[in-house]
Amino acid sequence: MPKRTKRVNASKQPTSVITGGAGFLGSHLTDLLLSRGHRVIGIDNFVTGTVDNIAHLAGNPNYKFIQQDVTEFLFLDGPVDYVWHFASPASPIDYLELPIQTLKVGSLGTHKALGLAKEKGARFLIASTSEIYGDPLVHPQKEDYWGNVNTIGPRGCYDESKRFAEALTMAYHREHSIETRIVRIFNTYGPRMRINDGRVVPAFVSQALQNKPITVFGKGTQTRSFCFCADLIEGIYRLMMSSHSEPVNIGNPREMTMLEFAESIIDATGSRSKIIFKPLPQDDPKQRRPDITRARTWLKWEPKICLEDGLKPTIEYFRGKISS
Repeated sequence: MPKRTKRVNASKQPTSVITGGAGFLGSHLTDLLLSRGHRVIGIDNFVTGTVDNIAHLAGNPNYKFIQQDVTEFLFLDGPVDYVWHFASPASPIDYLELPIQTLKVGSLGTHKALGLAKEKGARFLIASTSEIYGDPLVHPQKEDYWGNVNTIGPRGCYDESKRFAEALTMAYHREHSIETRIVRIFNTYGPRMRINDGRVVPAFVSQALQNKPITVFGKGTQTRSFCFCADLIEGIYRLMMSSHSEPVNIGNPREMTMLEFAESIIDATGSRSKIIFKPLPQDDPKQRRPDITRARTWLKWEPKICLEDGLKPTIEYFRGKISS
């Protein structure tokens, strides 16, 4: 397969473009890239991102922000070395309220971001998701598993937008010889998550900090694995800088039930909350744990921050949000 010969000149400052740059993960990626000498251009339309996540970058000469919908044509002057496509609603509340926008950013937005990478001769990374595996029939999930997704269910807009984004990325890789990377992100947590975004970490932590009942769906036997954002971003950075175009799972293989996780949140916050149970949402995955053999082998990466240590700054972040 033909490859582009362009490589970043080590003697000059690399330029990275991050779509979804004001989001939870996009803003943490921005911080990492700036710390490693990149010039960063962030793009976001603030549908789910927030200016609070990037306010600390005001006045940084190596950072530029553009408020724009990534589904529109992306035109930038000057060279670009890396395009990191992180724009997308990423929580159940968001993509259930914004199903068409979710599908558009995964399709049209990915098309525009790939077009920018093609024009600039840049390397491209798509932030995909473990949700492409759907409610998996194999466990743990390996990258060669094709998934079990309900295309017309309420979660289908998100799952299928990411599956399409992966297919489009590989089409550009094969047809236009663009250097592409695909990361499949498993459950991630940390500061800068939105307190009301519907994901389990902000939901449980905010309920616990206010001594409200912690809502567990089903019997709490469904499993997830949680990776701290700093670990995840390091893995994604290593993938972009690697030579691998095949998908790579990035996540923490430590698996726990939702009931166990709720109890750990109560312990970590010192909460008086009680656990209550509600019906399991449609198509909610029963199991979720990454096989990270590729990440370990190809990237020499595995998570280093245990849940207990990662929860400390996360809880303090939400404590500040609740008290403000």
